[in-house]
Amino acid sequence: MSAAPHGGTLVDRCLQGQERDEARQRVGSLPGIDLDERQAREVENLAMGVYSPLAGFMRQADYEAVLATGRLAGRTPWTIPIILDVSEETARAVGRGAAALRFEGRPFAILGIEEAYSFDRRALAARVFGTEDPAHPGVAFTSALRPVLLGGDVDLIEPLPTPFARHRLSPRDTRALFEERGWRTVVGFQTRNIPHIGHEALQKAALNLVDGLFINPLVGGKKSGDFEDPVIVAAYEALLAHYYPADRAALGVLQGQMRYAGPREAIFHAIQRKNFGCTHFIVGRDHAGVGSYYPPYAAQEIFQDYPDLGITPLFFPAFFQCRRCGGLANEKICPHGGADRVDFSGTRLRDALSKGEGADAMIRPEVMEAIRGAAGGPFRA
Repeated sequence: MSAAPHGGTLVDRCLQGQERDEARQRVGSLPGIDLDERQAREVENLAMGVYSPLAGFMRQADYEAVLATGRLAGRTPWTIPIILDVSEETARAVGRGAAALRFEGRPFAILGIEEAYSFDRRALAARVFGTEDPAHPGVAFTSALRPVLLGGDVDLIEPLPTPFARHRLSPRDTRALFEERGWRTVVGFQTRNIPHIGHEALQKAALNLVDGLFINPLVGGKKSGDFEDPVIVAAYEALLAHYYPADRAALGVLQGQMRYAGPREAIFHAIQRKNFGCTHFIVGRDHAGVGSYYPPYAAQEIFQDYPDLGITPLFFPAFFQCRRCGGLANEKICPHGGADRVDFSGTRLRDALSKGEGADAMIRPEVMEAIRGAAGGPFRA
């Protein structure tokens, strides 16, 4: 049996049948808001229930409670603001009531605007990212947000096109899949990287404890130097095809934005996988971190503050190759020092791939073949 949705109810704001037909006719008469892809994917995630119990963009009470307490105004755990930023001109033009949400000129959803409010970008950055350093990618992103936030529920008329249609699964889809396979316990794995040997060891260690593994790479907004989305998906397709039992692992993409918020984002990632139906969630070393902004295990320690989260975190140290042990090991089971270790960090792997040397020792040959076969380079410009 899948985990209960966060907050108790799985949101579904995807219009069907007559409601969809009526909405299609209606949007032409509504004031419009043009969204970028980041914002548009947020609308999709809200409508499909990925962000349950949220049915729309946060009103001010929830926004302020999340910053101050890491919980919604009603005390439900929640750590990342889900907001729609617009210019003052747009806010005045749309006013209150319904507005058509457009992506690339096409209306695809309706927003019922209940509130428009200003916010402090510096306070947002400090609370969510724990820093105001403009070199942090999340802080840099926050500083560029427009000055007005709109709060209100969304209704999705048409899902956006995606190059990953085969792997786009809504929470209703994944819950049906898990039930079909008879998985009573499912562990979710968040990633923005291609899989190396250490990731595989971590995933399989978790899989020993549960019925199924749901690998859920984030595709969408990421920083320069991260892996390109098609490369990540192709690499995991290769790994699952050759190294996992077909009935024990599943792959589905999460279309959205990486925040690099470390501990707070770890909780947010767990909530999303809970909504997909996972009962457990893998939290590794420096989960959702960037640079040296967060202590290595801060993303695990924060779960102590959320005993009511409703999903079981599985904490793992980083795996590495130990020459003296003669195989894979981690800090909990290996007594040897750094001189005997070969680390499998994402940073080290990206460096090896960019230099064209040393990567073969860190990833499976089928994964390397998939990376080499992907169009374009492996990294974001």
